[in-house]
Amino acid sequence: MTIALALAVVGLPLLPALAAIFTARARPLGFIAVAAGLLTLAGAVALAIHLAGGSRTHALSGFVSLDALSGFFVFTVALVVALASFGSAAYLRTEEQRGELSPLQVRLYFVFFALFASLMLAAFETGNLGLLWVLIEASTLASCVLVGLEAKAVSLEAAWKYIIISSFGVTIALVGTLFLYYAASGLTGSPTEHLTWSFLFAHGGGLQHNSLRLAFLLIVVGYGTKVGLAPMHTWLPDAHSEAPSPASAMLSAALLNTGMYAIIRFQAIADVGLGSGFASDVLLVFGFLSITIGALFIVLRGNFKRLFAYSSVEQMGIIAVALGFGGPLGFYGALLQTLCHAIAKAVLFLTSGDLVLRFRTRLVDEVRGVIGLMPLTGAALLLGALAVAGSPPFGLFLSELTIVRAGFASSNAVLVGLLLVLLVVAFIALMRSCAAMALGVSTDADGSEVTVAYAERSGRLLAGAPLVVGLAALLVLGVWIPGVLDRLITHAVGVIT
Repeated sequence: MTIALALAVVGLPLLPALAAIFTARARPLGFIAVAAGLLTLAGAVALAIHLAGGSRTHALSGFVSLDALSGFFVFTVALVVALASFGSAAYLRTEEQRGELSPLQVRLYFVFFALFASLMLAAFETGNLGLLWVLIEASTLASCVLVGLEAKAVSLEAAWKYIIISSFGVTIALVGTLFLYYAASGLTGSPTEHLTWSFLFAHGGGLQHNSLRLAFLLIVVGYGTKVGLAPMHTWLPDAHSEAPSPASAMLSAALLNTGMYAIIRFQAIADVGLGSGFASDVLLVFGFLSITIGALFIVLRGNFKRLFAYSSVEQMGIIAVALGFGGPLGFYGALLQTLCHAIAKAVLFLTSGDLVLRFRTRLVDEVRGVIGLMPLTGAALLLGALAVAGSPPFGLFLSELTIVRAGFASSNAVLVGLLLVLLVVAFIALMRSCAAMALGVSTDADGSEVTVAYAERSGRLLAGAPLVVGLAALLVLGVWIPGVLDRLITHAVGVIT
């Protein structure tokens, strides 16, 4: 049953790609994408519930491997895919009607959106670190097409920058994987087992220390490029700001988590082989550097999609710091932060799509009075910004509070103080821009000169549904963590500690 569910979760997102063989119209492809996203989420929920009990599946010499950590990330990314599929259906239909996208571009979007989602979900279901690298690199290639889809000079430049920097980073991760393989050369077992996460985790004490240290450092730099950790983050603001907004939601809320998942797996091996000190120090350095860079660039008021992208750099840094603090609280806080950030950033980027369609600009200073002109979008912008900035009663407040507790538990009071200062800076900067867009006075006297975002009622419903659902989920996670989710995260922490 577990294998069947896993295969279904990987295969269902491909339905829009198959449908694109027969049609290039955004309307039918959008509805198929929504259906595929919902079915994928249903399969991911069933798989997560099964794995929340602590069960594990290991098949095909470790090429297929599932545990609670896998189930958590599958659920998180499947949720983002479902939300982004609604946004894609509405956004692509409107762009097609306006003549902004050709039939070929519409077809390419849904094909590579489907491949992107499927490859990311597959990456969480393998226990072979070599195959994990292949799947993450393949997801880079698939998402690159989405970044450059609009075929404008700036989007093509962003796509090239993304593919070059990300591929270079993933190549470094490959070198790190090879060093880990070399570190395991003294262990008994088959060559395949020397790249299997469960085997390396169980025999971490027998790994060569110097090779393992170098392997982990290369892994953090390599996959950290994919995550957007500073200073390897330079591709992220360009790619996120130039991709179609539903694709930006996938990049920020799903792709970054795929790279973080790989780092977590390697950290678990490094902790067994070297003790927790080395990996924690590396992650704390990169984490605080990312939070600092992200917070400082959020202060700049320019392109609001770049603003949200730098927020992702900051948030990934917070997760890295949580992993660096370590312990059950640190890992629990990191995973809860991963889920809440994914939902919040999906909401914000889907909201940015509505703003782009309505105002025909991506500049903060040219968007005002959103709540008056677009009540749901304006509310989602304001509440989504409050959520991602860590304001109560949303889920990120609870996760960041857990991370702060983990810092005190690990006797890192000075670092906790620094973290709190940076969080306050990021909060003020983000809310200054988002509040101005949502609550400021519109430059249009009656709103008649502002382009209508979604002419059709069905488009408005498709665009509004993920915003409402996402904000509701963030609110629930801020006051109550469902028992099955708590068990899933708890068992996931147990897997890596």
